[in-house]
Amino acid sequence: MAGIFISGTRELTGEQLFERSARAATGLGQLGVGAGDAVAILLRNDFPFIEATIATQALNAYAVPVNWHTNWDEIGAIMADCKAKVLLSHTDLLVPIARQVPAEITILAVPTPDEIRTAYELDPAVCRLSEGATDWTRWLEGFEPHPGTPEPARFNFLNTMIYTGGTTGRPKGIRRLPISEEQEQAMFQALTQDAETVQLITGPLYHNAPNMNCLRGVSCQSTIILMPRFSPEETLRMIAKHNVSFLHAVPTMFNRLLKLPDAVKQRYDLSSLEVVVHGAAPCAPEVKRAMIDWWGPVLVEYYGGSETGAVTLCDSNEWLGHPGTVGMPLENTDVRIFDDEGRRVGPGEIGEIYMWNGSQPDFTYLGKAEMRREVEREGLVTCGDIGYMDEDGFLYLCDRKNDMVISAGVNIYPSEIEAALHGLPGVRDCAVFGIPDEDFGESLAAAIQLEDGANLTSDAVIKYLKGKLAGFKVPRLIQFHSDLPREDSGKIFKRKLREPYWQKAERSI
Repeated sequence: MAGIFISGTRELTGEQLFERSARAATGLGQLGVGAGDAVAILLRNDFPFIEATIATQALNAYAVPVNWHTNWDEIGAIMADCKAKVLLSHTDLLVPIARQVPAEITILAVPTPDEIRTAYELDPAVCRLSEGATDWTRWLEGFEPHPGTPEPARFNFLNTMIYTGGTTGRPKGIRRLPISEEQEQAMFQALTQDAETVQLITGPLYHNAPNMNCLRGVSCQSTIILMPRFSPEETLRMIAKHNVSFLHAVPTMFNRLLKLPDAVKQRYDLSSLEVVVHGAAPCAPEVKRAMIDWWGPVLVEYYGGSETGAVTLCDSNEWLGHPGTVGMPLENTDVRIFDDEGRRVGPGEIGEIYMWNGSQPDFTYLGKAEMRREVEREGLVTCGDIGYMDEDGFLYLCDRKNDMVISAGVNIYPSEIEAALHGLPGVRDCAVFGIPDEDFGESLAAAIQLEDGANLTSDAVIKYLKGKLAGFKVPRLIQFHSDLPREDSGKIFKRKLREPYWQKAERSI
C-alpha cells in the first residue's frame, strides 16, 4: 500500500494510517456506532480526522466534520441534528465545550500536536490531555482491526456528511443516498490524482472541497501533506520542500500570495506544481491572470456545490480565452439559468444557477426534506448562486443570491465591488454587503482590512471606486477593521458583519 501522510515533523505510511483506522472502526462499533449513525469530528487538520472518516465507512456510518470556529450553540445543534454517538476533538477545542456535551455522547480526545499549537499560538496547557480524558491513539490500539475496513482503492470519499449554510444561516446536513455501481465507476474514473501525486492541504478539512480533495488522495494512495493553517509564505515553502504537484485553493489565498514581497516569491521553486484546483467563490480576473503569470497554466477552476460536486471545469487556457468564466458543464452534468419567475433564460441573461451531476448520488438534507424540495427545479438543484452563460456555453458567476443587494430596485453584486477593492494598494481583504436604508431599502457598506502599515481613508477608497465603478455601486459606508470574521479557508462570515445593522433596524434580510 502506497501513500504517505505528513503533518509537521510527523509522518505515517498508508499502511499505518489504515491499520489505525481499522482498529478505530472496531472500537467505534463497540461504542454502539452502526449503520446510519454519526461520529462528530471537531478537529483541525490532523491524522485522526482521516482515520475516523475511514473508520466510519467500515461501519456504514457517517463522519460529520464540525466547523470549530463556531460556538457551542452551533456545534451542539449540529451534534443534536445528526444524533452523534461519539465526539472526536482536539484537546484545546474540547476545553470550552466539554461540560456542555450531553452525557450520552462518548468523547474521544486528541492531544493537540505541536505544529497546530505553534500555528495558532495556543497555550500548551490546553493542548494536553485533561485528567480522565480518553486518548484517541491509546484507545484505538486496544482493538483488533475491523475486517470491513475498505482498501484505499475502494474507499468511498462521499461518505462524509458535510453541514453547509453556516455562513448564511443554520447549517444543514447533506446526507448522500447510496451510490450506484455506475456512479462509483464514474467517480473513480474522474480522479486526477494517483500514487505519484503529492497533495498539499491548505484549507480546513471541515470544508467540503479540502475534505473531498484530501479523501480522493487517500483513495488514490497519494502523498498528503496537512497544513495546520494557511500561511502564504509557508505554502510556498511546503510546495518547494515536498515537490507538491496538486493543491486546492480559494481566491482569498491567491490574494494573500500575490501580496507577498517579490523577494519572497522568488525564493521558492514552484516548478513541481501540475494542478492547482480552485473554486468556492468568484476569482477577480486580475488576480487569476496574475496567478497564471506567476505559477504558469496550472490553475483549474471549477464550479459546483457540496450537494452536487463540481459541474463545470475550466483550465487556464480556456479561462484566458474567456476571462471570468468558471468553465463549461462537465460530461453527465446539466446546468441551467432561471429567472425569479422560474423561466429559463437565454445566453447573457442573469439568473439563478440550477445544476445536477449524474455521476454523483442524490442527497437529502438530514431531517429537512422540505428544504431539499425547496432548492429543486426541473430535477436540478441550486446552491443560491447567480450567474449567466455566454453564447459558447461557458458559465460566469455574479454572486451569491443571499449576498445580492437590491438598492432602489436595482440588483447590485458585491463580488464585483470586492474585486475592484482588491486592486487598491493597501487593502488586504474586504467584504461588501447590504445594510438598511430608509430611502432605498438597502445601501452598500464595505468592511476593509488593511495591510500592515497601510494608511487609507474612506474618502480615498470612495474616490478610487468612483474611477472603477458606476456611482450606484460605490458603498456609502466604509469601515476599517483590524481583522474580519473568517474561517481558515479565508471565507468571510458576511452574516456576522451584516447582522448588527439589521438587528439595530429591527429588520431582517
